[in-house]
Amino acid sequence: MNHPSSAVWQQLFGALVIGLLVACSPLKLLNALTPDSTFSKTSGIAYGSDPRQKLDVYQPWPLKPGAPVVVFFYGGSWNSGSRSDYEFVGEALASRGMVVVVADYRLYPQVRYPSFLQDCARAVAWAHEHVGDFAGDPRRLYLMGHSSGAYNAAMLALDPRWLAEVGLSPQMIKGWIGLAGPYDFLPIRNTAVRPVFFYPDSPEDSQPINHVSQGAPPALLMASNDDSLVNPQRNTGGLAGQLRAAGVPVQEFHFARTGHATLVAALSRPLRWMAPVLQRVSDFVESPPAQ
Repeated sequence: MNHPSSAVWQQLFGALVIGLLVACSPLKLLNALTPDSTFSKTSGIAYGSDPRQKLDVYQPWPLKPGAPVVVFFYGGSWNSGSRSDYEFVGEALASRGMVVVVADYRLYPQVRYPSFLQDCARAVAWAHEHVGDFAGDPRRLYLMGHSSGAYNAAMLALDPRWLAEVGLSPQMIKGWIGLAGPYDFLPIRNTAVRPVFFYPDSPEDSQPINHVSQGAPPALLMASNDDSLVNPQRNTGGLAGQLRAAGVPVQEFHFARTGHATLVAALSRPLRWMAPVLQRVSDFVESPPAQ
């Protein structure tokens, strides 16, 4: 009698998890299935005075000084999201030896563009100044985000205005990582997003693709072929093409099994079989392309 291989069992378990994700709170389920033996976590560190201006730090265990640092911004159309939902991201990256900063930022309707970018810049400034206290190396600092969080990371990496406000520049970033990011989305079709960017008077300079320039930090861009929310050809493909044309090092990957939400979920242990997202991030951080 032939028994299923471990890979088959993994996919069967993953399929069960996907089914449960549909039936209940998906991120809480992924966090419930996340081990806590690979990291230590410091929660609720303030980087500003607003209740939303807080972050969590995940340190790899066992601890190794001089670790690379990843500041992660979650998605949610700039009107929802919480850092507590992304423990599975912190665990995934910490398990590969990275110090991870997961930051909250103010959302609509409390703020509109560009206030959330200013929050993200302040979180990066906090990481640059304090991550050494958590065994991280501020000279190996990366930005990363999913969906609208990938937009935030892109704008900080490509448009120097936001980091300049906190005394930094994109040149201090070793690289940035975007998962299913909207980088070129005018005119805005998503009615939930329209007021965030003052539709119909959305500013052209709100688009990451309009800030590509020679000397920008290297990028790792990943997307799902089956993404009905953010068009992967226009956004990931279009930005990658612009970066290449400007001579900016960029790695671009498109995956067949994932969708918009499961692209980031593939970082979690139960769903890593869906796409090598974690491996691509780990490779990029360990051996970033030369600028």
